[in-house]
Amino acid sequence: MGKPPKKKNLADKVRKTKTSTEIKNNPFEVKINRKKFDILGRKSKHDVGLPGVSRSKAINKRKETLLKEYKTKDKANKFIDKRFGEYDTKMDPEEKILQRFSMERQRTQDKKDMYNLNEEEELTHYGQSLSEMEKLNDMVDSDDDADEKGVLSAELTASHFGGGGLLRRKTQGEKDNGGNQRAKSRQELIEELILKSKQEKRERQNQKEESQVLTEKLDQDWKSIQGLLAHKNAPKADRLEEEDKPKLDEYDMMVRELGFEMKAQPSEKMKTPEEVAREERERLQKLEADRLRRMMGDVVEECTKTQAHMSADDLNDGFILDGDDKPTLAYQDGKWNINEEGAKIEGEEEGEGESGEEESGGEEGSGEDSHSDLDSEQESEGGEEEEEKDEVPATKSQLSEEERKAQAEAAKAELPYTFKAPESYSDLKSLLQGHPADHQCIILARTQKCNHPSLAVGNKLKLQKLFGFLLEYVGALASRSPPELSTIDKMIPQLYGLCQLFPEAASKAMQTTLVDSAHRMEEVLEVKGRAAFPQLDMLIYLKITALLFPTSDFRHPVTTPALLYISQALTKCPVMSLEDVTSGLVLCCLAVEYVSFSKRFCPELINFLLGVLHLAVQDKTSTGYSVVPPFRQNGKVSDLLVLSDPESSQTWSKKTLPLSATQTLTLTTDLDTDHYRLSAVATCMDLLKHCSSLYRELTSYSHIFQPITTLLSKHLPIKTYPAALQDLHGEILATISGSLTSRPLLVFQKKKPIPLKLFTPKIVEVLDYGKKRGNTKEEREKERLNHKYKKEFKGALREIRKDTRFLAREKLNEVMGRDAERKRKVKELFGSLATQEGEWKALKRRKNSRH
Repeated sequence: MGKPPKKKNLADKVRKTKTSTEIKNNPFEVKINRKKFDILGRKSKHDVGLPGVSRSKAINKRKETLLKEYKTKDKANKFIDKRFGEYDTKMDPEEKILQRFSMERQRTQDKKDMYNLNEEEELTHYGQSLSEMEKLNDMVDSDDDADEKGVLSAELTASHFGGGGLLRRKTQGEKDNGGNQRAKSRQELIEELILKSKQEKRERQNQKEESQVLTEKLDQDWKSIQGLLAHKNAPKADRLEEEDKPKLDEYDMMVRELGFEMKAQPSEKMKTPEEVAREERERLQKLEADRLRRMMGDVVEECTKTQAHMSADDLNDGFILDGDDKPTLAYQDGKWNINEEGAKIEGEEEGEGESGEEESGGEEGSGEDSHSDLDSEQESEGGEEEEEKDEVPATKSQLSEEERKAQAEAAKAELPYTFKAPESYSDLKSLLQGHPADHQCIILARTQKCNHPSLAVGNKLKLQKLFGFLLEYVGALASRSPPELSTIDKMIPQLYGLCQLFPEAASKAMQTTLVDSAHRMEEVLEVKGRAAFPQLDMLIYLKITALLFPTSDFRHPVTTPALLYISQALTKCPVMSLEDVTSGLVLCCLAVEYVSFSKRFCPELINFLLGVLHLAVQDKTSTGYSVVPPFRQNGKVSDLLVLSDPESSQTWSKKTLPLSATQTLTLTTDLDTDHYRLSAVATCMDLLKHCSSLYRELTSYSHIFQPITTLLSKHLPIKTYPAALQDLHGEILATISGSLTSRPLLVFQKKKPIPLKLFTPKIVEVLDYGKKRGNTKEEREKERLNHKYKKEFKGALREIRKDTRFLAREKLNEVMGRDAERKRKVKELFGSLATQEGEWKALKRRKNSRH
């Protein structure tokens, strides 16, 4: 065990206090900061006292100011006297006391007697006491006429307001059985009073009717003699009314007519795309179920119930009375009669109505089979096909076995209405193969409707894959011989719809196709040094890209690589045959379509058109212009478009180049070859005309079209060409020559050169070495104020930091004090509990020892 701590005795405390007093009284411990001289306007900082005295003064000052503010923070200890008239100097003290007393009594009285009925108070009704009022058996009705409202008879007034004296008076002339006079009873007097009042009322009513009859008779007499008077004109008042009444113009009449017109009825609520897709799928599923039933030989009975009559009192809550099936009841000869015949007749009429409705429903069903889910063109085509089919009969009794078989075969021949989304390209190919182009479009449209993204979670991914499969299928159609271009043309709307639904997936699929084709071309160029023109499937992909994506953007993730691919093909692919010329011209048409809106300059396009026209020039010795690859100035294939017989131009007619000519071109005779050459030259000149008007605003227009102008005007054998080509030739030259104006080149604007800044040294007068002073009085004053501001700012920051530290110490002391108090109380509680526990154990031991 450790040693217990020593207790401090009283001598140690006395010794410590004595030492502190000696230090305070010792003059050698006092610190004196002497100052050499006094300065006016400056505070003295040379304090005299013990070390730390200034710090203790600052702490004491903060305790007196800052600590008090902190302790009184968020405390309201003001006493406000709210007695009535306390601050009103105009009121006398006695008046104040009376007002306060009355307000106090009123407040207590309202609280006490709010729900208290004092028995001593007397209840009254119209100023009369309820306890003293006499109870009358019959209440007299005061049915006064409107003309004499408020006028009462003398007897009634005396009976009601005279204290009942009339009822107490004895009447004369009435005798009893003994001959003595007797007074009337109360009941007899009341009955007599009622009779008199009714008689008076009847007389007043008769007088009023007589006066009314006389007035009407007087009016009729006046009207009869009014025509005999000498006044021919209408009364002045009537004339004024007619003159004051404004005449209605056409606008006012139209406004009044519009006010009586029927108001527009509210239309149905606009449906969301999700609701439209859900309804479309349900319709297709219903049609498919009907088709499957017809395939199995079942008759489709579509009973469209007519809308029952709804009364104005119907709540429309779905409650239906079961009164239709019960027979009607009638009352005849005092007995209930059940009208069974009427019920039968009604049942027969209802059956006939239902059968008629079934027939109409069957006709509507046959109309629904006409592919109503497609566009207007497809609807018309499908409608024509379905009109040729037999109508579905309405009842089984009308169908024979042969008709059922024919109906089942017709249902098998129909297209299904619901399709699953293909999971691979082979699934799509097997789904579309063997169907004509129109049916293929119908299948794709129904596949999209049955697998709309809003109908299920995985439909979005399925339709995104469908776009890639459909692109691959289009490429396969273009690779066939001959290519099915009409089918591809009808597939474009389906591709556009999928692209609008999923633009990101469509752009990625098209990017993949372009990148693969570009990589194949680069590999061939690296191996052979030259590459063939793109096939027809790739040309169609480029055309689809222009249809699906914008071509006017400065930078687009799909159209920009496509335009670069076209430029690379026009530059790297040599022209070796007429098929290559056709492919190149198709690429030129696509390039013109890509840049027609943005007017972006494509030099590969101009160079290729110049090279195609160079192939039609006969003499290539001194041309005055130069061609660039993939064309050559002279060579084996440089005369591809030179006519073998100039006379062949007389039988030529302008035709468009077929797209199938990019793959195979069958020309049996020289005449057909020359005609094809003329068609290629015509297409090239059409493109040149379009380009000349497209690039008219370019600054270097004359430099770009100068070689083409030279070739057209000097070297092209235009005289041997047909008249249509000669006219086109003249139009091109006129367009180019009209735009060849001298335009200045773009140069920088001429400006006077700005001289360099000269860094001349600034001489500042230095009065005191080591200190920089201003030259003028204003500068010196500004410097002095800046110095004072900085000094005061630093001092304020220092004081704020000290105040913050002081408050933090005080808060910490409060927390520590609360914690120490809590520990003390807990210690006391534990001590008391331990004492109780010891006493309880001692008491228990004593009890055990006794036992």
